Amino acid sequence: MNGYRSIIIITGGTSGVGYHASLYIAKNRPDSLIIIASRTSAGAAESINRENRRNNVIYLPIDLSDRDDVRRFAAQLSSYPPISALVLNAGLQITSGLFFTKDGIEKTLAVNHVGHALLFSLLKPKLTDDARIVCTSSGMHDAEGKKRLPQPHYTSAAQLAHPTPSETNHTNMEGRRRYAVSKLCNILFTYALHRRFTQMKSPRRWTIISMTPGLVPGTQLARDASPFVRWIWNHILPWMIPIIRWAVPNTHSAKESGENLAKLVIDRDYTDTSGIYYDGLHQTATTKTNKKTCSNGP
Repeated sequence: MNGYRSIIIITGGTSGVGYHASLYIAKNRPDSLIIIASRTSAGAAESINRENRRNNVIYLPIDLSDRDDVRRFAAQLSSYPPISALVLNAGLQITSGLFFTKDGIEKTLAVNHVGHALLFSLLKPKLTDDARIVCTSSGMHDAEGKKRLPQPHYTSAAQLAHPTPSETNHTNMEGRRRYAVSKLCNILFTYALHRRFTQMKSPRRWTIISMTPGLVPGTQLARDASPFVRWIWNHILPWMIPIIRWAVPNTHSAKESGENLAKLVIDRDYTDTSGIYYDGLHQTATTKTNKKTCSNGP
């Protein structure tokens, strides 16, 4: 890996928003090695290198639902350059039932939040003094906004990780709720990380932020839906984005949201904005949750 000043890691960088973020970053940071990390590659790294006419993107496999595999992934980076940006982007929504990882953790929470938190913890010593940590979240925690997912309900970390059949059900709506609460956890994680880092009064200048890409039809988010819903999501809704924006203003193509995410990762305009939650490229609040959202407070 000689010749690169630093590396930028993007989980879920092989498709959708993550792919377009990786493409933008690789084009504008030729002196950095871009590592796209996901369970499968599908030739994403080769495609980005070919389009940019560069060779600064590689693929490394990671299974965020498997804590042993997250540790394996982190260990292999010991010989790589320092990490200038860590983009915790991969996401999973399961609507067909309640599933657990081999570690006994509810799978949506494991992939969207727990695996990412562990990955950050393991890679923390390799972060540069001015590193950016960007966590892809969702605006679906907003109880007052015009959202299309049920409101998240937080009781405790233990209950989220280890729900019992008596505490949940296997409906499509409940699966979407688990997605919403896992993304809320990402926002709260970002705030807590920024707060603790500030209290340490470290000479490092980390920028720790979270971002919602908005509604992005055509991504892999609906891969667990029925064949008909997947067909609508992948083939009809992407063409209707200008119309959908009338009802849901923060609706974007994967390219638009990917480039927004990339700008938060590399543009100078977003340096020293730690502790901020972004809706696209706009700073926004995250407090529109009612009392039931966090019944015990995370």
